[in-house]
Amino acid sequence: MPNRPTKDEYSAYYGTYIDLVPAGDLLQSLSLQMEETTKKFSALTEEQEAHRYAPDKWSVKEVLGHIIDTERIMSYRLLRFARGDETPLTGYEDEAYVTAGSFDSRRLSDLVEEYKAVRGATLALIKGVPTDAWTRKGMANNSECSARALAYIIAGHELHHGKILEERYHV
Repeated sequence: MPNRPTKDEYSAYYGTYIDLVPAGDLLQSLSLQMEETTKKFSALTEEQEAHRYAPDKWSVKEVLGHIIDTERIMSYRLLRFARGDETPLTGYEDEAYVTAGSFDSRRLSDLVEEYKAVRGATLALIKGVPTDAWTRKGMANNSECSARALAYIIAGHELHHGKILEERYHV
């Protein structure tokens, strides 16, 4: 498993996410996150899943959709960089993805299943990355990033949104 990345392996923007990841086994943390997130979202009522803490903010289902989309994108970047692909990758507009995802029209149980599938694929990818590949870097959104930083970004991004869900959505 990868060690925590050093600050020269990612842009300062991602430091917020990486700093949220607890010390210890990253794979274990990601697995535990999957259990906790699945349990949290599976227990929500229809009223809770549609809740927005402000009119211009995402619904709870849209937050989950955003977590899923971001994990897919970061996992793809991780794969490319770990395999030594140095082709620069563009960024993505998360607001546009949420709008195009139409998450509010989907059943929450289907989103939870999709989340579990994506996380399962991420875990399988991480387990298969060779030790020497973790420090390989690539460019995404005009910033250099290592494969191991991306693994930590995935975990930290979900922790970030988990905190927002607790503090602002009360779920």
